[in-house]
Amino acid sequence: MVMQSPARAHEAGGGTNGGGAGGEASARQVAGRRWRSARGVVAALLAMAVIAVILAALRPSGSPDRLDPTSPKRDGSRALAEILKQHGTPVTVARHAAQAVDASGPGTVMVVTRSERLTQDDIDRMRGAQGDLLLVEPTAPVLEALAPGVEIQNTSFASTADPECSLQAATLAGSVTFGQSQTYEVSGNAVSCYEVDQEARLAQVQDGPRTVTVLGSSAPLTNQHLAEEGNAALLMNLAGARQSVVWLAPDIPTEGAGAGQESLTDLLPFGVKLFFLELIVAVVLVALWRGRRLGPVVAEALPVVVRSAETVEGRARLYRASRARDRAAGALRSGARERLVPLLGLPRSSAQDPAAAQEIVAAVARRTDRDEAYVGAALYGPEPVDDAGLIALTSVLDDLERQVRQS
Repeated sequence: MVMQSPARAHEAGGGTNGGGAGGEASARQVAGRRWRSARGVVAALLAMAVIAVILAALRPSGSPDRLDPTSPKRDGSRALAEILKQHGTPVTVARHAAQAVDASGPGTVMVVTRSERLTQDDIDRMRGAQGDLLLVEPTAPVLEALAPGVEIQNTSFASTADPECSLQAATLAGSVTFGQSQTYEVSGNAVSCYEVDQEARLAQVQDGPRTVTVLGSSAPLTNQHLAEEGNAALLMNLAGARQSVVWLAPDIPTEGAGAGQESLTDLLPFGVKLFFLELIVAVVLVALWRGRRLGPVVAEALPVVVRSAETVEGRARLYRASRARDRAAGALRSGARERLVPLLGLPRSSAQDPAAAQEIVAAVARRTDRDEAYVGAALYGPEPVDDAGLIALTSVLDDLERQVRQS
């Protein structure tokens, strides 16, 4: 029996002309369908990547000398230190917490910057420091240890703000440029200033005999922004409130000195956190888009009766579009067996019973001029290798059914 077209049979026998053209077309169609189904997700991922790159490009890059009182760079703080000295307030620069604690006293203000470089031992040592503290963008462990009643809440991007509080240092300075800043929730006897959404960007709390001031932004201290609005006045009022200033700009701790003291969320930059937030939002939106429903399921009667021929033709086109020759061949063979078993005097249930296959093949062979091997290949054989083979199978099954009917 013929189960493949002559051209394909020639190729299988050693011909090479035109081989694989059908497979290439099928691969292109599969790739096209996959691309159409996934292009929405790919577009969302590309958009997030572009946004992440833009945010990374716009985010100002910090330098090792950021907030250093001896650095003349844009993000250094030499200008503030010089202004304090010119107004009669000496500034002592400390590179280690122990040095800063030793230099502090009842008449000093310790300005603490780059607190992410402080180890737990440094924080414990600073608990016993005398004099007032000015903490600039402190980390959560530093805030918990040195500023009771003040907790980190969110990040604000509101630029300029008015004090709107009773703290004299803030009211005299007036409006201040913050830029990106931390916001705090205050409790107890803490005073909150420059609020945004009822959260303070400057807080001051009395911790025993000393005053602890928390500033959520480092921008007012930098050489670049010191001259804007009331930045210089605010820092002069806060840092110059006592006889002298001890400026703690700690060096990078030695390897392993602060191991295990920061959580993963503390170590992640804000841009990375924002990227993962965007990723979660995008995944949720894609899930909602893919799982959307246009309304409840409604049972609706067909307006017309579809002819059986149209149904058969529609299913055949679906089989052809998906290259489902195995399903099409199975349907043809199943239908042929259903029609043959009553003509052979066999029970209808045997048509789909694998155990009755040999009995059906033998009965058909006896009623036709074909041997059992040919009949078995037609009724239970393998999948046709191409469309021509499927058409040949149809002709073979029709011929067998015709001979059985006429016998």
